[in-house]
Amino acid sequence: MAEQARHFAGHIETQLGRVIVGQREVLRQVATVLLCGGHALLEGVPGIAKTLMVKSLARVCALRFQRVQCAPDLMPADVTGGSVYNMAAGSFSLHRGPVFTDLLLVDEVNRMPPRTQAALLECMEERQVTIDGTGHALSEWFSVFATQNPVEFEGTYPLPEAQLDRFLFKIHVDYPTAEEESEILERHQSGFDARHLERVELGTVDAVLLAAARAEAQAVRVEAELRSYIASIVRRTRDWPSLTLGGSPRAAVCLLQAAKVQAALDGRDYLIPDDVKVMAAPVLRHRLVIRPEADLEGLTPDRVIAEIVAHVDVPK
Repeated sequence: MAEQARHFAGHIETQLGRVIVGQREVLRQVATVLLCGGHALLEGVPGIAKTLMVKSLARVCALRFQRVQCAPDLMPADVTGGSVYNMAAGSFSLHRGPVFTDLLLVDEVNRMPPRTQAALLECMEERQVTIDGTGHALSEWFSVFATQNPVEFEGTYPLPEAQLDRFLFKIHVDYPTAEEESEILERHQSGFDARHLERVELGTVDAVLLAAARAEAQAVRVEAELRSYIASIVRRTRDWPSLTLGGSPRAAVCLLQAAKVQAALDGRDYLIPDDVKVMAAPVLRHRLVIRPEADLEGLTPDRVIAEIVAHVDVPK
């Protein structure tokens, strides 16, 4: 039985629930990203607690936290750091940028210019940063949580496919329900203030539990038929009629990792097809490019993914 992963995810959902109202599925996906050691793109309109969620997550997990507020004039060195000349010592020293942390919040990532977006690629894939020709290792817990607004386009730079492919998940954060929104107002009326998060008592988990939960998820057994099932789903995206770009081999690896975490969170040490089906949308939705004519007809990546999964034979 997988217990550490369930304990970790349950703790995350419970503690973040003291700050975030509702969004249970989003919180579970956020925990999955950490257990995979991946990165996530959180997409939603302004004002629905995307930034607050990531800040609270870092506190609950007792991880070092840094934030990059993106703007059109943001330079690569503002993110990675650089060499600074010390006149007193007569030598250069390394000034570490925000990427030298455990959990990095990249707020409004689509406002970051392409040159600076590219600076994140090495960090996200290799967990290292090269400054003046020298590589510097990043934290073993390093994860990027980037946010973006899907309805604002002026002054933005759409993320290229190469960068989108580095994100394990694209997580849709929706409006709260009527009941949840009433609870939000009640909490604020009772004194809750997101600007003073330190006043909220949040129980933390240590790195030992996170490491054990990750190891437990990694140890989930995957039969050959299920590996073929994952590969078949991803390969079908490459020749699907309504798509011009499908998932890469990295997408298949990400789907395998996420499905194993899903199995562990359900208390199993073996994978079943339903684990793959649940994880298909968040893993693949940002990696697919829909044909213009299909987009005009209102076809969405999630609908395409559902069609593809329905057409792939499920292993017995």
